[in-house]
Amino acid sequence: MQAKKKIKQTDAIFGRLRELHTEALAAANVLRLCLDTKATVKIGLLSRGGANWVKVEALDHDFKPEATLSPFGILLPQQQELFLYLARSRVTSDFIVDALGHWWQKVRGRFVGIDTLLINQDNGPENHSRRTQFLKRIVAFGQAQRLTIRLAYYPPYHSKYNPIERCWGVLERHWNGALLDSIPTAMRFAQSMTWHGKHPVVQLIDKVYHKGVTLTPAEMKVLETYVQRLPGLEKWFVDIRPMLPFPG
Repeated sequence: MQAKKKIKQTDAIFGRLRELHTEALAAANVLRLCLDTKATVKIGLLSRGGANWVKVEALDHDFKPEATLSPFGILLPQQQELFLYLARSRVTSDFIVDALGHWWQKVRGRFVGIDTLLINQDNGPENHSRRTQFLKRIVAFGQAQRLTIRLAYYPPYHSKYNPIERCWGVLERHWNGALLDSIPTAMRFAQSMTWHGKHPVVQLIDKVYHKGVTLTPAEMKVLETYVQRLPGLEKWFVDIRPMLPFPG
C-alpha cells in the first residue's frame, strides 16, 4: 500500500513538472533554470583513475589533498547555457542563494522581460523547501529582485531527470584521468569543457560558509506567509511572490 502511494505521488510530481516546463516554454516572462551540486573534487597530486592520452605521475599513497572544490551549477536548459561556481567551502543554503544572486546580476540585463524564475532542483538537505535558512534566503532574494520564485523539485531517486545532471557527466569525462594538481588547473579544465558547443562561465568562490544556520518556529511562521505551496504536493512545489515589507 505504501509503495503504491509513493508511485502515485511520483507520478503526480512528474505530471506537475511537465505542466510547469511546458508553461515556461510558452511564457515570455518565465525563465527556467536547473540547479545542482556535484560531489567534492580533491585537488593535489592525487590519482583520480580514468585514462589519459599523456602520461601523468601522481602520488602513490592516499595523502591529504591540498584543497577541495565543490562544483555547483546553474543550467538554462532552453538556452543550453551553463554557469559553474566552484566552492572552496561547504555548499550551504547561503552559498546556493549567493551563487544564484551572483548569476542573476550577471544575466539580468539579457532577460529584462523576465519576472518569474522556475527553479528545478533535487530536494537536498541544504535546499529543500522546509530548510529554514534556504527558504529565508530565497524569499529575500525574490523580494529584493521583485521576482516570483517558483521552486519545482524532482522526487527522490529521480535526480537523473534534472537536465544539469548530464552536465556533470560531460565535466567528468572532460577531466577524466587528468591530474588536478591545483585550483587553477581545475578551473582551466572546467572552463574548457563544452556543453552544446558552448563553454561554461566559471567562478571560484573563496568565501567560507558554515552549516547549522536555522530559524526559530516563530520566524518560520512569518516566513511561510510569503510562500504558497501546492496542495497535496506542498514539499515539492512552492511559489514565492514579491510582497512588501519583508522581515530581514
